[in-house]
Amino acid sequence: MLGGVASVAIFTNQSALSNNGFQIASFLVVRSSNLSRKYSIPQPFFKIPGFREHFVQFIASNNGNLARKSIVFAIPNEKDDAEKEGSDYYIDYPVIVGQKEDGSSCAPEMGTTFSLLPRGEGILRSYEINGKEDGLLAKLMAVHLHVLAMEQWNASKLKMSHKNYLVSATNLIHYLALKSLNIEQLKEELSSICLLNLDTINQHVLASLSAGIRLLDNVKYDSSSHTISYSEGISSTKSLDKQMKGEFSINTLRRRASHTADLLLGRLPEKRNTHIMVTVGEEAIESETLMKDLLNAGTTIVRINCAHGSPESWSEIIRRVKRSSQILEKPCRILMDLAGPKLRTGKLQAGPCVLKISPKKNAYGKVIYPALVWLSSPGAGSPPAHVSPDAILHVDGEELISKLEVDDVVTLFDARGKQRTLKIISRYPIFSGVGYMAECSKAAYVKSGAKLFIKDKRRKLSAGHVVNIPPLKQFIKLRVADLLSISRDGQNEENNLTSSTGAHRIACSSEYVFDSVKPGEPIAFDDGKIWGIIKATSTSEILVSITHAGPRGSKLGSEKSINIPRSNIRYEGLTSKDLIDLDFVANHADMVGVSFVRDVRDILLLRQELEKRKRRDLGISLKIETKEGFEKLPLLLLEAMKMPNPLGIMIARGDLAVECGWENMAYIQKEIISVCTAAHVPVIWATQVLESLVRSGVPTRAELTDVAEGMRTSCIMLNKGKCIVEAVSFLHRILSNHSTKSDAEFKPLALSSHDF
Repeated sequence: MLGGVASVAIFTNQSALSNNGFQIASFLVVRSSNLSRKYSIPQPFFKIPGFREHFVQFIASNNGNLARKSIVFAIPNEKDDAEKEGSDYYIDYPVIVGQKEDGSSCAPEMGTTFSLLPRGEGILRSYEINGKEDGLLAKLMAVHLHVLAMEQWNASKLKMSHKNYLVSATNLIHYLALKSLNIEQLKEELSSICLLNLDTINQHVLASLSAGIRLLDNVKYDSSSHTISYSEGISSTKSLDKQMKGEFSINTLRRRASHTADLLLGRLPEKRNTHIMVTVGEEAIESETLMKDLLNAGTTIVRINCAHGSPESWSEIIRRVKRSSQILEKPCRILMDLAGPKLRTGKLQAGPCVLKISPKKNAYGKVIYPALVWLSSPGAGSPPAHVSPDAILHVDGEELISKLEVDDVVTLFDARGKQRTLKIISRYPIFSGVGYMAECSKAAYVKSGAKLFIKDKRRKLSAGHVVNIPPLKQFIKLRVADLLSISRDGQNEENNLTSSTGAHRIACSSEYVFDSVKPGEPIAFDDGKIWGIIKATSTSEILVSITHAGPRGSKLGSEKSINIPRSNIRYEGLTSKDLIDLDFVANHADMVGVSFVRDVRDILLLRQELEKRKRRDLGISLKIETKEGFEKLPLLLLEAMKMPNPLGIMIARGDLAVECGWENMAYIQKEIISVCTAAHVPVIWATQVLESLVRSGVPTRAELTDVAEGMRTSCIMLNKGKCIVEAVSFLHRILSNHSTKSDAEFKPLALSSHDF
């Protein structure tokens, strides 16, 4: 560890300074050899035997307000030990959000500051120092010394970091120390001479500051026309050279960040700088070719959400992923997200097993295009990627499948008893059999068990029946001013979607929510698509008045998210379900996603559970999806760095936006990336990426901009949808073009003298 600073005192409260009789000087750095000769130090001044005293003051940001901070630092003699023991990390990490016109925060209680310095007695105090700014070099020196001071104060705790993360944890402390200061003027001055951009040094703070000081010292640059020589102590030439090289050098730290990402996510494909992660579910089991198509399109990580499905379905998905990866010789890692203590709506009763087949009609109701229907045996495989049927019917009947030919006509009676015909227009060999595309010119409601007949010249031949039509998903349609009753799981009958008061009714499986919420608190459903206000509560029911929904109402279905941003709900860290699922994850997955991480206690519990299962190599993805998780991100990282496990952060922007406010998301996601860059921890960019493309096959312009922002991270995640393969292929092309194209491919504008 880098040493040299023995003690530091920072004042963030101007009134506290005046109450102690202190006056604040301008920004100042002085050498002890000139201290008594150039400046007047009021007595009493606290001196420490064996130390050379230094003073510095600069502006710090605290919850959006600027406050002066005074520092007294001391450089120990060689024989003295400068380390200061502490009870916790001392981190001054401001979280600043925008303010409304009335001065209130856009997201209530978002502002927070963690003290960078130890609390209590024994802190040195600074007194009045007379003098003027010593110039740009002096300012950069002050920042540099402040960064080292923060490392020294946290030295004993940094030693608790695992050896794999010790350097990264130290650089994170350096970044947080830099972040605690308002150095806008210094940034402008450095930028004016094209020397150093302090906004881009997150990954290698100390080496960049040292390089800047060395360059300034070499050119004798001084913005205030004074000449100051720094040749002693921490910032001596020998010391600066040491900080610019070795384990804290810029190139070394860049390689470390790349290596950390590879450990968690795997090696990147050729010509790509970003991984592609895809969430899969039951559809991966229903299709024999989906996993192969996803890997061929560019997927390098598959995500399974443990909130849905069962160990049996997860096992089958993983088997197919590994088989496709081996056959194609394309590496693919598996991330399994634990459900966590997320609030969700309960399950609604499944609807009837009926499939509607609808031909395309014009404004006058005349059929202009017949509906395309895919026919195949169960398990035969999905339709080829280049065909897009409107409906899929699985037929139990080898006689029908084997005898069908192009131009044959298949007859059925739908759920209403109406006769409908399907004309075969094409035949396709598929994964394990054959499939047919047919046309249907009239609307039909087909249910499981419907009999199919082949029609010939003399009679109808029974050929099979329809199977495996999934049940329709039930939902509640909510409009503004509607009432919604949320009851404990099992308190309401599944068949009854309305209560005796006429309110719509749905269950919630998380019982502890009923003991924590209060009337008047806002509540959101389905990632903020529906909002309401809690009107009344009891031990078994919450009554909500809907305040925001779509113009024609919004659908609320089973297992949709519930967020109550202002409620003080006492969540579990890892739920009982999580602990059961973790047994499966530890045996089958490469990474575990930990949902709704809020404080270091969640990390401690995870560490204990992984040690029980002897998985010190299992990758960990901490999902940041709450206000508390965002505010405590540096502490979460430092705690997780005590483990040897590969580590990453997922920005779960759905819940995070609802919890922290939509207007704050641009700032929040930028801050998370900055902190993780300083910690050399890879970031996963998640939630609604290319959502329009995944669902409909056409992206929006805003989604392309979102992808461009996501390219700053190590991995971009796509959610499932009917056009997911096309979306992965499209994203792969974007990422590949970004990493291979050079500016030389674009011709510069040709300007003539007439243009001026």
